[in-house]
Amino acid sequence: MALLKRSTPTTAASDDGRMSLMDHIRELRNRLIKIILGVVVGTIVGFVFFDPIWDFMTGPFCRLPEAYRLGGGTECSLVVGSVTGGIFINLKVAFMFGLVVAAPIWLFQVWAFVTPGLYRNEKRYSYTFLALAIPLFLAGAALAYLTMDKGLSLLLGFVPDNAVALIDVSDYLSFLMMMLLIFGVSFLLPLLLAFLNILGVLKYSAVAKHQRMVVFLMFVFAAVATPSQDPFTMLALALPMIALFYLALGFMYAHDKRQAVADAAKAKALEEELDGPSAPAE
Repeated sequence: MALLKRSTPTTAASDDGRMSLMDHIRELRNRLIKIILGVVVGTIVGFVFFDPIWDFMTGPFCRLPEAYRLGGGTECSLVVGSVTGGIFINLKVAFMFGLVVAAPIWLFQVWAFVTPGLYRNEKRYSYTFLALAIPLFLAGAALAYLTMDKGLSLLLGFVPDNAVALIDVSDYLSFLMMMLLIFGVSFLLPLLLAFLNILGVLKYSAVAKHQRMVVFLMFVFAAVATPSQDPFTMLALALPMIALFYLALGFMYAHDKRQAVADAAKAKALEEELDGPSAPAE
């Protein structure tokens, strides 16, 4: 289709490898169209397989003790607050599923849009960054899913004995999505530090000098970012982030040390070349 047609090399870049503003806009348009198509296909699949997806998404709520459920019953029932709420729940769940399933597509499209502006060695490192980003994000989301019932249990424990917690489905889904995104993105922050170090933007010495402050800010971030605001969820987010941070710090130390050795060898070779044997005197 003409809409998805890529620019030819003769029009996409000039002789020095740069693209014009219109070529960037066309490239961005094509990437966005592919992302939207991927999300739409994933949403359709999510709508078709709504029941098993719904059972999975309500898993943390269904793991709560029976005392926290509606009426203290054995079934984990949520509340729909309107007549049209059912169809919107189906669409919302399907869209959330579509975003997750299409994650490899939109991550690749974002990466493909950014990488042409990188140098060859930076592109090579970006492959590693992309390969590690997906499992790290999924690990963070999985941790949020596994610990979410503890946060819900603590929050619902403040409900008085003579009151009933009516948890709206839309509120629950928003809470679930927020937890998954916060945990997933938080697990990417140490990887971002390492990538910035590879690009030469951030040095090990600068981060190591303020590592105590970074650890403190991670605890503050975990306390503020987690929707449940309970200590268990805060620690579940902060402790893995700190462990990943020190792994990234160790990588930055090794990379900077290796880079310093390489730079010293290059400087020595250049000095020897400049101080080469002088011409014999006549």
